[in-house]
Amino acid sequence: MRAHPAGPLHAGISPPPAAGPAPDDLGALDPAVWPRSARRVDGELHLAGRSVTDLARAHGTPLFVLDEADFRSRAADFADAFTDADVHYASKAFLCGQVARWIADDGLHLDACSGNELAVALAAGFPAERIALHGNNKSMVELQLAVDAGIGHVVLDSFDEIERLVPLAAARVAAGGSPVPVLIRSTVGIEAHTHEFIATAHEDQKFGFSLATGDALTAAVRVIREPALHLSGLHSHIGSQIFDTAGFEAAAHRVVGLMGQVHQATGEVLGELNLGGGFGIAYLSEDDPVTPADVAVKLRSVVAAECAALGLPVPRLAVEPGRAIAGPGTVTLYEIGTIKPVRLGSGGSPGAPLVRNYVSVDGGMSDNIRTALYDASYTCVLANRSSDAPPALCRVVGKHCESGDILVRDLWLPSDVQPGDLLAVAATGAYCWSMASNYNYLLKPPVVAVRDGAATEIVRRQTLADVFALDAVLAGVPAPSPAIDQPAPEHPVGATS
Repeated sequence: MRAHPAGPLHAGISPPPAAGPAPDDLGALDPAVWPRSARRVDGELHLAGRSVTDLARAHGTPLFVLDEADFRSRAADFADAFTDADVHYASKAFLCGQVARWIADDGLHLDACSGNELAVALAAGFPAERIALHGNNKSMVELQLAVDAGIGHVVLDSFDEIERLVPLAAARVAAGGSPVPVLIRSTVGIEAHTHEFIATAHEDQKFGFSLATGDALTAAVRVIREPALHLSGLHSHIGSQIFDTAGFEAAAHRVVGLMGQVHQATGEVLGELNLGGGFGIAYLSEDDPVTPADVAVKLRSVVAAECAALGLPVPRLAVEPGRAIAGPGTVTLYEIGTIKPVRLGSGGSPGAPLVRNYVSVDGGMSDNIRTALYDASYTCVLANRSSDAPPALCRVVGKHCESGDILVRDLWLPSDVQPGDLLAVAATGAYCWSMASNYNYLLKPPVVAVRDGAATEIVRRQTLADVFALDAVLAGVPAPSPAIDQPAPEHPVGATS
């Protein structure tokens, strides 16, 4: 991080709050940010026809609430926009057995970034031929699993990986199987307009074969000359949380050029082109992501023009929307535990100091590390009720022993929020549960899918017994009574006293 984790005040600076002016309606639900089913009913937030108070009472907090219809409709949006292409769901965004089955039923492909993600998808019954295995350091065990399962593609990322895969593929061919289909991941030198840590196509990073140095062409020729491997095509990925198509268009220009170089060097015409993805979503009202239809039209146009210029047939396209399917439809519910006003010095109305309320909830960086890790921005609302109280500058923080344990850095909440109230943080469906940890021995929250008012727990809450089972000393030892499997609120859920 390039700033103090607790914020600029601790660096000796007191700038104006980043929250901007308070909105007219502190409880408003921007449809671009919140799940498509999100509504206020008598002041209370409802998701997919179910009140958040009911959900919190039944399942506890913290709680990930996934709007199933939202999730599946966004998958359908991409499938409809790319009718002549393959749409790959990003396992790393969020994967469980139920999600794998939804994606399979909806006809999408799936990309896995580890052997265990691959194992989860296979165990859920996902068709192996629609899976691609990514990763910059695939082990022999992971590659063997991919070969044995007969997955659609192994995305090759290094020369070492080619050497590891060849004997496994050769053994399959010797046993009467077909060559292993692979893609070459090329690093095309496009730095997407995104956060530095999630821009992945510039040269100085760990992914792919460099186009500029000729490594990508060398790797492609090496694979073509190996009878146990089948080079299906090329792969490119330029980053994540991208809000325009210019980077994709530039990447398409370069990677199609690589296809031309491969054809010139070997005579091979590659039939597939995966242009990655990383399409952005709206975490805040000012975010303006591109639509699947816009991306599809522009990518088709660019690829067709580049192929025509090189005299190549247009390959079958593939895209990887990343967070754009899973992200927007999930909300995290928390219960407020403490509220601490902190005086920031001058900056308020004349004669009045500027005050920020530190609103502490019962989760934190163990269920959403992205604010601390990427300086990511989120928004949240008071969820269990409406309020006409004037706005108060707030920072929503977790309960971990870290000053950087921040969920929403600066926002306005009603000044009457109090312990027992529920807060809902929007757009937490991607990379939050997936990156969750047991820091401070907090337990991973459950994920509840809601549709037409019915809630189904698709990932149960972790228990202390689950954690004890991994400990050589504590395995089998009963947890202290009462076990702290979830925070026990001092007030009833949603209390307003």
